[in-house]
Amino acid sequence: MKIDGSVALVTGANRGLGAAFARALLERGAKTVYAGARDPSTVTDPRLVPVRLDVTDPAQVAAAAELCGDTDLLVNNAGVLGPPEREMATNYLGVLAMSRAFAPVLARNGGGALVNMLSVLSFLTFPQVATYAASKAAAWSLTNALRMELREQGTLVVGVHAGYIDTDMAARVDAPKLAPAEVVAMALDGVEAGLTEVLADELSRNAKAALSQPPS
Repeated sequence: MKIDGSVALVTGANRGLGAAFARALLERGAKTVYAGARDPSTVTDPRLVPVRLDVTDPAQVAAAAELCGDTDLLVNNAGVLGPPEREMATNYLGVLAMSRAFAPVLARNGGGALVNMLSVLSFLTFPQVATYAASKAAAWSLTNALRMELREQGTLVVGVHAGYIDTDMAARVDAPKLAPAEVVAMALDGVEAGLTEVLADELSRNAKAALSQPPS
């Protein structure tokens, strides 16, 4: 699909990667960009339409689907790191809730696209991030299922995987990081090219390729 002229909703759009998604969508000509945030007052760009949205709150998810009924591009970006219950509630169940609520919205608007921001940790894990990785692995599995389920209504489902991104979540990590704008550009290029998966860095590409190897 084309970004120019689209109507997009980005979850977790008040900072970090979500804010980068919102800016890039505007720069690429999106007609309307709804910026979902638990506190809409933190959305300060006047070009955006703030929406109160906690993806773990069923009432707020339903209200967003009603308010943003012209959406044809949903970006499930909102995510958290710890504690474990909140990780699963946001990173997996939040994606599920938003996808269920907006699938009929996307269908009414011609199919459109659904983008799930995943992680290299969808493919691998290690002790310090075991529960976060589990939530992202669940979201990856869900993304694959949504791709099949929504194909008939013409919705493109895109899974985006990346390693460390230069946001608050990775602030304590001393390792090379991708710029948020770089990840967003690859994700939106993928949408426009009709790709179903975007592997944003060598780390993600190598991890995906290694899945066929023994667990060790």
